[in-house]
Amino acid sequence: MTRELLLLRHGKSDWDTGVDDFHRPLKDRGKRGAQRIGVWLAQQDRVPDYIVTSPAERALVTAQKACKAMGNGDQGIQQDRRIYAADIDRLLTVLSDCPQDAGRVMLVGHNPGLEELLDWLVSDALPVPDDGKRLPTATLAILRMPADWQTLIAGCARLDSITRPGMLPKKFPYPAPDGKEQRDRPAYYYTQSSVIPYRVRDGEVEILVIASSKKHHLVVPKGIKDPGLSPRESAAKEAREEAGIEGEIAETELGSYTCEKWGATCTVAVYPMEVTRVIPEEDWEECHRGREWVSPEKAASQLKQRELRPLVKQLVAAL
Repeated sequence: MTRELLLLRHGKSDWDTGVDDFHRPLKDRGKRGAQRIGVWLAQQDRVPDYIVTSPAERALVTAQKACKAMGNGDQGIQQDRRIYAADIDRLLTVLSDCPQDAGRVMLVGHNPGLEELLDWLVSDALPVPDDGKRLPTATLAILRMPADWQTLIAGCARLDSITRPGMLPKKFPYPAPDGKEQRDRPAYYYTQSSVIPYRVRDGEVEILVIASSKKHHLVVPKGIKDPGLSPRESAAKEAREEAGIEGEIAETELGSYTCEKWGATCTVAVYPMEVTRVIPEEDWEECHRGREWVSPEKAASQLKQRELRPLVKQLVAAL
């Protein structure tokens, strides 16, 4: 029996954010690279059984983006601090701790550790590209491995392939990995969920609105439906992140609408949400947005998305 090891270096990160190395985020280019690798793995029918990543921001988000582009949720990704700034011995320990029944494992980490591990496992002289980098950012190496990872030795693996995101199509297939239509973002981006958050005070309905990400408009929480989550679960996630609220989301949607984004049409399911908890501002992930309780009339007249206005009135009428 042989197993596969997928070594994925994190995507291109942003050095201009002023944060420390561990928290340095991905550039958009890095996110797209990770997503292209994820789609390619789905197309090749090589989706990993087990994913373990460095918890550093740029590696973790790379793992998440790749996983979602494969069509999976990211809830099963394992974070292992040992991968951050690891040498070969530490990475081998991480591999030895992977489940024995995982036939295909993906490890997401950093250089120089990943390249050193690749060279050690494959002992044959590997070709060196013109740029001198075997694993530039968001590059994936696939290795054929022995079954037992408890006692790996130098040269025990065989290199199957090395894939760079620049070798892959820039656009993404829709509506599935074998889809013929090409879009600017992975297929799951085009299905979204939203909530209209409300409360009843002294017999009067109030609607919670927030600022858009660039603070140009008033909006309600909305976001991409994550693979692995239901539309309602995704809506709850967006409400928590964007508005800092939790509550009861109705089983059935109020309605839906479409909007144009990323060169195509997105469909947005809208749910009513009775707010039961407002997260303190210091614990709210996107507190820079600001939030405000307003009357339904003000919400209906000032929300950027005009399609939401009749849904606000429909919600109030139902209450």
